[in-house]
Amino acid sequence: MKKISQSLRRLPVIFQRTAQTARMMVGVGDYSAYKAHMESHHPELVPMTEQEYFRYCQNARYPAKSGKISRCPC
Repeated sequence: MKKISQSLRRLPVIFQRTAQTARMMVGVGDYSAYKAHMESHHPELVPMTEQEYFRYCQNARYPAKSGKISRCPC
């Protein structure tokens, strides 16, 4: 019984890390890590919004002309 409750407490962490890994695999960085980095290292700068950060990551991974992906991202 004790072992089951310990496993259940780990589920949120496992889910969070799995989601983070999946995002990184498709070229989307971890926004919360970015935000924490900006607050601790660059407090004078305004961090990007989550939507701006998503666009930044997508453009870094899949460079496109005129805002459209012009090639297969595979």
